[in-house]
Amino acid sequence: MLKNIYLRRGLTSGLLGLALLVAACEFGGSGSSEPDKEAGRANVDAMSREHAGDTPDPSEGAQVAPQRAIVSERLPYAEVNDELVYGHFVFPSDMIEPLPAIIVIHEWWGLNDNVRAMADRLAGEGYIVLAIDLFGGSVAANAAEARQQMLAVVENPEPAAENIRKAYDFVKTTAGAPRIGSLGWCFGGGWSLNTAMLFPDELDATVIYYGQVTDDEDRLRDINAPILGLFGAEDRGITVESVRNFEAALERLRKNYEIHVYPGADHAFANPSGNAYNAEVAEDAWMRTLEFLDRHLSIEVGEDS
Repeated sequence: MLKNIYLRRGLTSGLLGLALLVAACEFGGSGSSEPDKEAGRANVDAMSREHAGDTPDPSEGAQVAPQRAIVSERLPYAEVNDELVYGHFVFPSDMIEPLPAIIVIHEWWGLNDNVRAMADRLAGEGYIVLAIDLFGGSVAANAAEARQQMLAVVENPEPAAENIRKAYDFVKTTAGAPRIGSLGWCFGGGWSLNTAMLFPDELDATVIYYGQVTDDEDRLRDINAPILGLFGAEDRGITVESVRNFEAALERLRKNYEIHVYPGADHAFANPSGNAYNAEVAEDAWMRTLEFLDRHLSIEVGEDS
């Protein structure tokens, strides 16, 4: 039995524990076919090249304070393979009623302080945020360790998919979020798209920062969540060609999407850590992200739909 945290009125006075069982939901596949794994391995190789020489030192993006006071907690939100999974759960300190939620998915370094800082920034904009952990508590100190973490998920993606299913259940059922989106960078950007595939009718928005994408219409067809994709024109790992093919597939399927490819920007231009951080481009992407999330996750949108 997993002890979750139940949110109710008066959250500013603290979190109250309530024993709940987080049940797995039966949704779409996690991209575990052999062709998907081959594409995933190629992506790991590409990310290894893009991040060669990088360190998980915080970028400027991870050093910006939230716009408003927040409350954060390290807590278990899932049980995968009989192991508790801990995430970074954060919300505005003045929250009374449950707010829309964002599932934040870390880059290839893991759920480190930099990703937690970005989750805090999102919460400061008026969201419940759960920054999840797809690496079982492992946080890489260098690119070699990060590669192994990412490759392990590529070779066995189902625990990661189960992790996300339970994260969704947590913010929906336990936290009571009226609308839910996903957001991730790099490795997490690819899994943000996977989240839209796992919850084709339930997810309300998905944001992809230079994550692995696909033009496989069979995998994209059922997605109903609006998609925001943010990419760099100089990214040699997530190529412009792959992004344009993804965009064309979304167009053929008549999906609700926005794709932005920034001239002169490299891979990881907005990562909370890394050497390719581009402050000007990252700020524009951040503003686009906030506008997109507000448009699709605001409580007023939920009430009108």
